[in-house]
Amino acid sequence: MSAKSVLQFAPFSSAIDAGFWHTFSQLKLDVFGLNEDMRQITGYYCNSDADLLPPRVSIDYTAFDIDRFEGPRKVFPIYGQLKNTNTLDEFRTCDKRLLLDCQGNQIWDDITSGRAIDDPSSINRFLLLAHADLKHYRYYYWFAFTAVCITDVSVAVDPVLIGDRFTELQISSLVESFDEFSRDYHAGMFVIQDDGVKLEVKQLNKFPSLAETGVKLLFGFCDPCTLRMHPGWPLRNLLAMIAHHWQKYTQDTIEIVCLRDRTKDGRRSILHSIVLNVQIPEISPNASPKFVGWEKNEKQKIRPRMVDLSASMDPQRLADSAVDLNLKLMRWRLLPELNLEKISSTRCLLLGAGTLGCNVSRCLLGWGVRNITLVDNGMVSYSNPVRQSLFVFDDSLNGGQPKATAAAEALRRIFPGVNAVGVQLSIPMPGHTVSDAIADAVKHDVEQLEQLFDNHDAIFLLMDTRESRWLPTVLGVAKNKIVINAALGFDTYLVVRHSVHDSGAGNTPTECNIADLAKCIPGEQLGCYFCNDVVAPGDSTRDRTLDQQCTVSRPGLSMVAASLAVELFVSVLVHPLGGRAPADTSSHDDHFLAQATSPLGIVPHQIRGFLSRFHNMMPASAAFDRCTACSQAVIGGYSAGGFQFLLDVFNRPSFLEDLTGLSRLQAETLDTEMWNISDFEDSECDW
Repeated sequence: MSAKSVLQFAPFSSAIDAGFWHTFSQLKLDVFGLNEDMRQITGYYCNSDADLLPPRVSIDYTAFDIDRFEGPRKVFPIYGQLKNTNTLDEFRTCDKRLLLDCQGNQIWDDITSGRAIDDPSSINRFLLLAHADLKHYRYYYWFAFTAVCITDVSVAVDPVLIGDRFTELQISSLVESFDEFSRDYHAGMFVIQDDGVKLEVKQLNKFPSLAETGVKLLFGFCDPCTLRMHPGWPLRNLLAMIAHHWQKYTQDTIEIVCLRDRTKDGRRSILHSIVLNVQIPEISPNASPKFVGWEKNEKQKIRPRMVDLSASMDPQRLADSAVDLNLKLMRWRLLPELNLEKISSTRCLLLGAGTLGCNVSRCLLGWGVRNITLVDNGMVSYSNPVRQSLFVFDDSLNGGQPKATAAAEALRRIFPGVNAVGVQLSIPMPGHTVSDAIADAVKHDVEQLEQLFDNHDAIFLLMDTRESRWLPTVLGVAKNKIVINAALGFDTYLVVRHSVHDSGAGNTPTECNIADLAKCIPGEQLGCYFCNDVVAPGDSTRDRTLDQQCTVSRPGLSMVAASLAVELFVSVLVHPLGGRAPADTSSHDDHFLAQATSPLGIVPHQIRGFLSRFHNMMPASAAFDRCTACSQAVIGGYSAGGFQFLLDVFNRPSFLEDLTGLSRLQAETLDTEMWNISDFEDSECDW
């Protein structure tokens, strides 16, 4: 750029998010109707883009909430007007010059009246002329970023980088002062006071009083442009305001700091900013300036644009992308190795659609899981909706809707993109006798449950009773599925994952010595829900009062346990070993600790919580070789005997204990512990 050459400005480009068109469509249908009045909207721009990116104004679904702009640092509002036409012909024949002049005159009036001095954001404005073809989801639009046209604006010398104009102390003081300034003001225009040592940012309305003191002053604005030799579009209207109000203070030239605030490699820098020496002509107070600003299209012609969203404008499709936004943002910086596709494609089976089942399914939706099947045999009762988040009062009328199907319908209402299925099914249990009259029905239930296990990848056990978890635990081991078990007490909860074996090595767990188990328990060796029990599960509701039959828990407990169950499941799923992830034993050995860590952190075996103390424990235990659910004796018996084996379990109270050796263990323990309890070894008393 040669000396005293004409100053050129980098124009704005529009960047419209699909969510804006969706909101616009809803308002057009439900609010605007045939009304073509101007609508106030807002967008934003930033001064932190990387090199070679065009300056752009972003418009998203919040554009119509003009009173709610709460942008972060480096983001500045730009206010606009939407003119929507009812027909495409009106869009084509609309008087664009009249629209531009109307908005330009508003800007000029704000400048001449002084309103823009107090609120500089008022001179950053745009127009959006639009027509929505809602039948085909096609949108025709044209932006104008209205600017006062001042001729003969030139620069005396080439622009320089801010580091070549100011010292490091001045630059650091500018950053500190601007940060303090931007906490209270989103306006991207300001005055800079230079005392020769430091730079201090002031509001534009302070300029006259500061100029009277003779202190050196510069103007500044947050520059969206990334070009080395040119400033961004907002400077045009700022120069018009300076020329109208403060020409007498500027002498021959004025200095403009084009502030560009970027972050690169995690470090903040404004060294890309440039400083201009600008000469501007005098403007007559009675002048009627011209205005420019219509945006060029993709072919760099001053023509409108069209976007076809027929493939993505359907609300369900928009929801599909929107619900994953948080997860995808996590993967951008925090967890680049997070396998979202694996999570979304995992088929989850929830046994129990009550308090835990409702909360677990909601958490699964949040993690992007798309396939959820709920199994329950109960009906929604009047007491359920306040505690079980997927139900409403109407679900409990007329005897109540089936819990599983009502929960699945609620999930689909929350997010239509989920494949949610409800299955009404009874799970046969030890301690609950199966008579000949119901044997065929029970066999059908077992076969249906087995089929559900075959069709799903992960199982959540969320039932009320201990015995109802037995058959699913056996099936989970036999079919080598990820099983997450959650159980509640009054103010305690247990979340535990079961063992998963190498699919290529059968269901025989890898042998580990005791020393290794003390450091890190392999996923193939983890104990199940029943491994700490020395008695077989039985009917836990027989001869119990109502409060003993129902799970009476503090209301918030299920939400805590459900969220931990889902987070544990996801941590297991994204671990390199999947369900075979070893359990964290709080070992200080870096090798074992690394094995027990997924991208989301540690992968415990159990989480035992105590709400009365707001305390969690994470014990880990190896599988019990005489377990009534996951031992080789039980899994082998089920694999070989099928339904007949299950009938023996259901109808013979001591069958499992005899099979696993627990009966003999109990007898041996009883013999060992029956010693003479007399305190007097020489006593002659016959006790």
